[in-house]
Amino acid sequence: MISHAVEDYLKAIYEIDEDFGEVTTSLLAVHLGVAPASVTGMVQKLARAKPRLVNYERHRGVTLTPAGRKVALEVIRHHRLIELYLAQALGYEWDRVDAEAEKLEHVISEEFEDKIAALLGHPVLDPHGDPIPTKDGTVAEPSRQALSSAQPGQTVRVTRVRDDDPAFLRYLAELGVTLNAVLVVADRAPFEGPLHIVIGERAHALGQSVTDRIFVEIEPAAAQGGAA
Repeated sequence: MISHAVEDYLKAIYEIDEDFGEVTTSLLAVHLGVAPASVTGMVQKLARAKPRLVNYERHRGVTLTPAGRKVALEVIRHHRLIELYLAQALGYEWDRVDAEAEKLEHVISEEFEDKIAALLGHPVLDPHGDPIPTKDGTVAEPSRQALSSAQPGQTVRVTRVRDDDPAFLRYLAELGVTLNAVLVVADRAPFEGPLHIVIGERAHALGQSVTDRIFVEIEPAAAQGGAA
């Protein structure tokens, strides 16, 4: 039996790698809200487990082994399916589903997971645009193009947002920056100034700390011409 704490570590390693491409013990400590020494002790334990769940070398970061990745993806599948169920079936706002899913992801049965997936039509994305792993452990590549990289004149569609801060999600919802929202990039202020966007008839200026956490897809030129 794998403990909930171990599942949390494996899930965190996967998610940090998904966002940053490299997992350090310091990033893990921040992500999990624990002391760096505790993280080092746990990853050493996971590296000695049978089967081994992570690869770890001091100063060279942490990676999941195939066994560790399998566990991580199972927990993430539970988490993201629960988030979508809470949003679609129970009417939870997108800023509340993550905390509730954290409580339930370790305890649902495989039968319950299967019933949620079937009820939702075997979805591929959670409410924040993160890909939901399949039952067999495959997962699509997440959207990685940040809004901060968009250029003035482009029309973009929101495909994913970082979901680790409820206040941030509430702020985006107030602006109308939700999943699949279409934004027009109007201007970029010089000297690392804000990005000016238009949603419908509303204009907003967003700093890079916001636009780095919103991921988008550039709309085809024909669609942009139609929007103009």
